[in-house]
Amino acid sequence: MSDCLFCKIVAKEIPATVVYESDRALAFRDINPQAPTHVLVIPKAHVANAVELAGAGDGLADDVLKAAHAVAEQEGVSEGGYRIVFNTGADAGQTVFHVHAHVLGGRSLTWPPG
Repeated sequence: MSDCLFCKIVAKEIPATVVYESDRALAFRDINPQAPTHVLVIPKAHVANAVELAGAGDGLADDVLKAAHAVAEQEGVSEGGYRIVFNTGADAGQTVFHVHAHVLGGRSLTWPPG
């Protein structure tokens, strides 16, 4: 989508600090980190939210989750624990309507998150 911020990052029209890339996923640092490790993992194809990602039916959700785990390993938080968060819809806090997984770690994460 031409007006999608994350599609522009995938197209390299907007800079981002990329930490991981596969054929179908891209991961980059969040510009407003909420934990020492806060990386966004997105599919390269435009998918609006987690419901659409689950419905893709072509293994895309699997690829995004594998990329999230690869980021956690690369960032050194996989053994101690990390959180993967998908916000779906405005009421959940989704502000960019291109599905993205927040990979959070590097400190104790409380529950409920807020």
